[in-house]
Amino acid sequence: MEFKFQLSAEATSFLALLLFLCCLFRRKRGTDTKAKPPQPSGSWPVFGHLHLLGELPHITLGKLADKYGQIFMIKLGVHQALVVSTAEMEKECLGGTNDKVFLNRPKKIFVEHIAYNGAMLGLSQYGSYWREMRKITTVEVLSTHRVEMFKNVRISEVRSAMKSISVVRSELTDMKQWFTDISMNTIVRLVSGKSLKEFYQGEEYNRRVKAIRDFFELAGVFVPADALPLLRWFDIGGYERKMKKAGKEIDHIAQRWLDEHRNRSSEEAQGKLDFMDVMLGIFESGQEKPSKYETDTIIKATCMALILAAADTTAVTLTWALSLLLNNKDILKKTQVELDTIVGSERQVEESDLKNLVYLQAVLKETMRLYPAAPLSVPREAISDCIVSGYNISAGTQLFVNLYKIHRDPRVWSDPLVFRPERFLTTSENYDVRGQSFEFMPFGSGRRICPGISFALPVMQFTLANLFHGFDISTPLDEAVDMTEGFGLTNLKTTPLEVILTHRLPSNLTLFKSI
Repeated sequence: MEFKFQLSAEATSFLALLLFLCCLFRRKRGTDTKAKPPQPSGSWPVFGHLHLLGELPHITLGKLADKYGQIFMIKLGVHQALVVSTAEMEKECLGGTNDKVFLNRPKKIFVEHIAYNGAMLGLSQYGSYWREMRKITTVEVLSTHRVEMFKNVRISEVRSAMKSISVVRSELTDMKQWFTDISMNTIVRLVSGKSLKEFYQGEEYNRRVKAIRDFFELAGVFVPADALPLLRWFDIGGYERKMKKAGKEIDHIAQRWLDEHRNRSSEEAQGKLDFMDVMLGIFESGQEKPSKYETDTIIKATCMALILAAADTTAVTLTWALSLLLNNKDILKKTQVELDTIVGSERQVEESDLKNLVYLQAVLKETMRLYPAAPLSVPREAISDCIVSGYNISAGTQLFVNLYKIHRDPRVWSDPLVFRPERFLTTSENYDVRGQSFEFMPFGSGRRICPGISFALPVMQFTLANLFHGFDISTPLDEAVDMTEGFGLTNLKTTPLEVILTHRLPSNLTLFKSI
């Protein structure tokens, strides 16, 4: 009886507080006469529009854009969020006079537990720390020069993965897992010097990969306590508990690598300079730290940021590319005809061939148009007050750019729902992936654009080129591929991508020679 009474008292107090806040917000809204963007109906007191975001957020917000226009405001508890769904509105927010406004990241529970409390590049606040860490990662890992230096890592991982599926087998091959292994092992080797499978095997490997996937699922969740901090005590949905668990798993991975790097002898380290070695050299040479964070935290957070950003997004894009091609066999055939013409059947695909595989490049672009890895770009936050499309936007307002909607805008793209790579060789050939055109921005734009473009493109192109050159691919009974999207910061396909692989090149060709 005492326990039930205690819960009832807490519930009564909580409801009273909600009623007070509701009245306070209504009063504030009534006295605010500045021009504001339209706001969808159905907002609940205090909670705002949180209840509308139950399904995939980019789909939900896209439907709201159809009703309320290319720019509108939603309430997420105590926060306001601006949603833009056209290239014009995106340009107003991220270009011109506002290019220095929407540069912060919202401070969320997720960032605290999994992103090392903001030390992880990409989720840190805009400022000197972010600028310094972006400079280090861009120069030491992601510059064109560095990408070229490490090309043997990319090539050997793809060759090794091709070898793993080269034996004729009766069972199906899950390509979603295959793509995940390639992208994961490639970036982990660049960062730590060894592939993830050299650190972990069997179930332990699967657990580590799951922790990394959980990162993206939890990053895309709208946590009630982020909107209403008073709800944090209740941990509705158990999200904070899940975040703590995933954060510990991720930190365990990074700490093991860091310990191994510190403990190995100079002879062991010689000739194996990876990104973690570079970070150790920078921050243990007496150089002043760029922030309040501890040295170990900076190193671990930055290394894991690179891995988390590269591995999942690459695997997601490759999975959607193959899925789309299997559902459009004529386009898959055209891709293979180009490979046969450029490469032939007497040698392997080399990275030097990629610049000539223009149709394959168009396939990849069209994939990123229809299924951008982050369909609802990572939320931003306004540093100061600004004006967007004549509306007054207050500092602290969050910004959601719906790339999924922008990339399917019928005013820009003819037959926007149709998979047609040829558009990037004709009417849309000037659209580049490097953030120059607001109509097509799979890697983002502006100061916060993804710095890993030069790494991601050759990995994805080389992987697909080798796969399509080496195998004919089909689904069981030639069934259509299920295109259901998953929930999270990245939209990984929900179901496995199981296929039948058949060699299409002469058996005397050494297809899968490793480097």
